[in-house]
Amino acid sequence: MALAIELIDITKRFPGVVANDRVNLQVEEGEIHAIVGENGAGKSTLMKILYGMQRADEGRMLVNGTEVEFDSPSEAIDLGIGMVHQHFMLADNLTVLENVILGSEPMRDPVRIDFTEARQHLIEVGEAYGLDIHPDDLVEELEVGERQRIEIIKVLYRGAKILILDEPTAVLVPQEVEALFANLRELKASGATILFINHKLLEVLEIADTITVLRQGHTVASMPAADVTAAELAELMVGSELPTPDTTESTVTDEIALSVRDVTVLENERPVLDAVSLDVRRGEIVGVAGVEGNGQGELIGAIIGTEPIASGSITLMGDDITHWAVRPRREAGIGLVPQDRHEEGLLLNSPLWENAALGHQTEAPFSKGVWIDRPGSRRHTELVRSEYDVKSPNIDVAAHALSGGNQQKFIIGREMSTDPKLLIAAHPTRGIDVGAQAAVWQSIRDARSEGLATLLISADLDELIGLSDTIVVMFHGKIVAQLDPSEITPRDLGSYMTGAAIAEEVN
Repeated sequence: MALAIELIDITKRFPGVVANDRVNLQVEEGEIHAIVGENGAGKSTLMKILYGMQRADEGRMLVNGTEVEFDSPSEAIDLGIGMVHQHFMLADNLTVLENVILGSEPMRDPVRIDFTEARQHLIEVGEAYGLDIHPDDLVEELEVGERQRIEIIKVLYRGAKILILDEPTAVLVPQEVEALFANLRELKASGATILFINHKLLEVLEIADTITVLRQGHTVASMPAADVTAAELAELMVGSELPTPDTTESTVTDEIALSVRDVTVLENERPVLDAVSLDVRRGEIVGVAGVEGNGQGELIGAIIGTEPIASGSITLMGDDITHWAVRPRREAGIGLVPQDRHEEGLLLNSPLWENAALGHQTEAPFSKGVWIDRPGSRRHTELVRSEYDVKSPNIDVAAHALSGGNQQKFIIGREMSTDPKLLIAAHPTRGIDVGAQAAVWQSIRDARSEGLATLLISADLDELIGLSDTIVVMFHGKIVAQLDPSEITPRDLGSYMTGAAIAEEVN
C-alpha cells in the first residue's frame, strides 16, 4: 500500500538537547499507526514537525509521496493533515456548528457568514465518515466523549485525510473510549490515516494496526500491533516491565485526617458542589471518580482554600479550617499535586530551586524570617532531585526544560518532602510514560504506608481502582456512590460516572 507519511532521518535540536535524532517513520494510507515512547522520547516534537508547528534541522518529509516543508500548521492543513490536541479547544458558549467553522467560516459576503453552506458541509462530513452530528447543540451541554468527537470533526471539516490524535483517551471513561474507537474504525474504513499517540499500551494494542516506538529521540522499533504484547512494548520503551498500580496490604487507621461535611460551592447561585461529605483517614487513599466537570475541581478548591464555600465545614487533623486562607492551610500540612502541572504547579521559566519553594516559601528551609533562604532552598532541591530521581542537568535549569514525567516527579517530591498531613493528588500520572508512572505510584504507596492521608482524583480508572482503599463517585456536583475497589471493574465504574448505573439502581 502507498505511504501517506514518510519521515526520513528527521533531526531536531534544542539547546542542550537532541529531541529527534535521525528518526524514521513510515505510515501507510488508511491505517491507524500508534507512536509510543516515554516522555522526552521525541513523540511530540516529531508530530509538531509533521504539523508545521516546528521545522526539522535535518531530514526529509514526504506526504503522499511528495516531499514537503511546512512553515506553519496552515500549510499542513492545506495538504490534508489535521491535529487533535490533548486539551480541547472548544468554546463552551457556542454551538457545535459554530465551533467547527470557527476560523474557517464560509462567507456569503464580506460581513456575513453563510451558515446554510456551513451546515450542509458539516452534515456531509458526518455522513461521509459515519459520525453522528447535531449542529445546534451547545458544546457546554455535551459530555466529554462528545466533545472529543467534535474536535475530530473540526479537522475533518477542513479537509483532513491524515489525523494526528494526541492522547485522545486521557479523560474518557471506558464507554467513551469504546465509542471513540468505533469512530476511529469508521474513519479508517472511509480512507482516513490516523496517527495515534497514547501512553495506555493496552488501548494502543486494541486500536492500532502498526506501532512505532521512540526512545531517547531514536526510532527503536516498528511492528504490526498483532506481533507485540504490552509487556514487550514497555520493555522497548523504558527497558522495564509494564507497571501496575495495585496496592494489596491495608494501612488505613482510625484517625481522620480530613473531614468534609455538607460542603456546598455556588457558581452564579447554582451549586457546582452540592452538600458533599467525605472522610480521609491517615494511611488511606480515597479515590474520587467522575467525568471531568462534575465538581472535582471545586472539591479541590474548597479543601485548599481557593473556592469560597457557601455552607458546610472542613477539618484537618481535628482543626476547623473552613474559613482559613490558602497559606495557613498549606502550612498546616496540605500538599497539592495540581491537575495541570504547567498552569498550576510550576513556574516554567524559573529554575528548579525556585520552583521547589512554591507553596512552602514561608517555611524552612526556604526562608529565614521574611528573607528567602537561597542556600537552604538549593540544598533541599538537590535532595528532592536525588530522592525522586528527577532527571535534569542541574537545579538551575528552567522547569520547562524537563520532560513531563520529570516535571511530575519533581512536583510530587516537592509536596512529599515537606511532611504533609494530607496529599491532594489530581491526575498525578496524566500524560506521563510508564516509567515515570511507576515511580509516581510507588511514591504514593510509600507515603500511604507511612500514614499519609491521600485524596486521589484521576481519570485513569485502573489507577483509581489499583491505588484506592475507597472510591467515591461524583456526578453533577454530588457524591452519588461509595464503592469498594476490590469489587468493581473499570467498566462498572464508568457506568457510575456517566449516571447509567445510578439510573439502573433507581429503576
